[in-house]
Amino acid sequence: MRIGCAGWSIPAAHADRFGDGESVLARYATRFNGVEINSSFYRPHRVQTYERWAASVPRDFLFSTKLPKSITHDARLYGVADLVQRFVDEVSGLGDKLGGVLVQLPPSLVHDARIANTFFAMLRRRFDVPLACEPRHPSWFEPVVDALWVRHGIARVAADPARPPAAAAPGGAGAWTYWRWHGSPDIYYSAYDDTRLSDLEHALRLHAPRTGDAWCIFDNTAAGHAIADALRLRERMAAQRGDVVR
Repeated sequence: MRIGCAGWSIPAAHADRFGDGESVLARYATRFNGVEINSSFYRPHRVQTYERWAASVPRDFLFSTKLPKSITHDARLYGVADLVQRFVDEVSGLGDKLGGVLVQLPPSLVHDARIANTFFAMLRRRFDVPLACEPRHPSWFEPVVDALWVRHGIARVAADPARPPAAAAPGGAGAWTYWRWHGSPDIYYSAYDDTRLSDLEHALRLHAPRTGDAWCIFDNTAAGHAIADALRLRERMAAQRGDVVR
């Protein structure tokens, strides 16, 4: 289980929980073994930037990268071959530190079988790493879509808050199981209290695979709660196993 955040900003209130490092990312990596690069959704990064990030973390650390919104939200998956190739070239800088690629779809994007199959087939041809999709329109949760996930080996993200409700549990196929917790009740802003965190931890344990890679990413970053919540979950799960957490 890789527990981490969407981005590696460390609030001052929790700075003493991390070890030394030459950058904020290097310090983040003293406590976590994975991170989601959320900034790639908003703007491109040079391949040299990805190379620098990869060089600043330990050997067992992995990055998840979020597909640009120019592909998912602006072009809505259609006619995006050049944009996808640009992204492939950029993230190649991560080398073997690339743990997977996340595709988040806009809530208004209705499932279209032809467009979806063309897009995910193209994405799979270009990436041999795990792929996950976070759809947010109810049409993507119909049983007929299950064949799409299986055909291309795509994991369906489990999200909190779950919109629609079927998004609460992970689905799809492939070697990845991926949770994204956005904060509740105020998405992106709320911290998770002990009761809610306990409920989510239970769901995590219930659905975590016996094989393959499982990630849990806290995306409630707007008010700086992601780091604290991720540390709490990490400690809770370690205590359950009887491990000692630094």
